[in-house]
Amino acid sequence: MKTTIFTSLGMLLTLAAQAQTNSSNVTLNVRLNPIQTLVVNPSAEHKTVNLDYITEADYANGVSQARENHLTVYSTGGFQVKVNSAGSALENQNGAGANGHIQANTIQIVPSAGSSAINGAQYTSQSLANEQKTIVSSTTGGVDKTFNIQYKGAGAETYLNYYVAGQNPTVYTTQVTYTIVAQ
Repeated sequence: MKTTIFTSLGMLLTLAAQAQTNSSNVTLNVRLNPIQTLVVNPSAEHKTVNLDYITEADYANGVSQARENHLTVYSTGGFQVKVNSAGSALENQNGAGANGHIQANTIQIVPSAGSSAINGAQYTSQSLANEQKTIVSSTTGGVDKTFNIQYKGAGAETYLNYYVAGQNPTVYTTQVTYTIVAQ
């Protein structure tokens, strides 16, 4: 009987030892992919910006239009917001006149913090151009962070000779594109 008890005890200890050494591992990865979205405020007043030169003071001093909360950003980490125009010039919609275009770089894009600002963001005013220029830079991401944009047209009578007789008003136009990239 002692032999049976010792044999049974030995078998239990052997099974217990085997149960403790019988294991397997799993690798768990948390894989974070970058997400950057940028949305221009979809309301009608944000989709078209008119810089109207109506008075002598407008031609002398320039005009501007501010759009509050114009851009909304979602970013998983640092990012840059860039701006560019479709071309190096704004084209006369009617294609008439000796001055068929206005140089895009006479328009300034001026960013600032919106109502849901991101702490530590850097804002840089830029002349509009057909190459991308950084206007907002942040080392941290954020959810639904907003940015104001002011569009400023030139003063100093820069556009004095761009009016075309018979066009009321003479309209020069381009598409402005905002892009967000990871930083």
